[in-house]
Amino acid sequence: MDIASILGLILCGIVFIFGILSSGGISSIGGYWNVPSVFITFGGSLFCVLASCSLQNFVGGLKSFRLVLKTPSNDTPETIRQIIELSNVARKEGLLSLEERAENLDDEFLKKGILLIVDGTDQELVRAIMDTELASIEERHKTKIGFWDTLGAMGPAWGMIGTLVGLVDMLNRMDDPSAIGPGMATALITTLYGSLLANWICAPVASKLKENNAEEVRLKEIIIEGLLSIQAGENPRVIEEKLKSFLSPKDRESWAGENGGEPVE
Repeated sequence: MDIASILGLILCGIVFIFGILSSGGISSIGGYWNVPSVFITFGGSLFCVLASCSLQNFVGGLKSFRLVLKTPSNDTPETIRQIIELSNVARKEGLLSLEERAENLDDEFLKKGILLIVDGTDQELVRAIMDTELASIEERHKTKIGFWDTLGAMGPAWGMIGTLVGLVDMLNRMDDPSAIGPGMATALITTLYGSLLANWICAPVASKLKENNAEEVRLKEIIIEGLLSIQAGENPRVIEEKLKSFLSPKDRESWAGENGGEPVE
């Protein structure tokens, strides 16, 4: 589980509730709940997003919320170690020996690249195929990110629509001065709901998905570079130095400490 995302969302809710309680007490909480406003803001926003995309992408976008709660499985240093190990095997036993090793790999992207190399695919064609695969993955990610960006944009808009509906209803009852205050409060609730939807849920989810996408794309770029280096027959030491350039300074220091500054042999 991604503790940062879960903790952040929970703390946002706590801060909001604390703000309500500190100003109006427990009795004021009921004033922040309005069923028609919920339907207008959340229902209108979701249905507007549904109208702007396919049903499959809509369902996929909703399901992508679970990705924010999970810790990404991307382990760049471990992937680099695997590539260096494969380069040592290829150097000692030849490229064909990698086919057996590929069966034990959990990363399907890396496995696909290894099998392309074993099949004797031209280097430029290997790059083209892997780049196309990477572009497809990134496009699917962007579709899910776009879902939350669009939903975040619709929240305040439909909140304003709900506010206008409430104001119209309030103005139609101006003959009753006692209804003006409650009517204004009800009208503003939808704007509050829209802001909460956009800034409490959609913006953090979209940002986290963008971060996860960037990390996965970088990892797969490392894999492509490593695979092409193996196919070109480069020295494992050279491959290690090349791939280490993708690591942060902290990870490089950790790498040097674990391997004594020497490449895996």
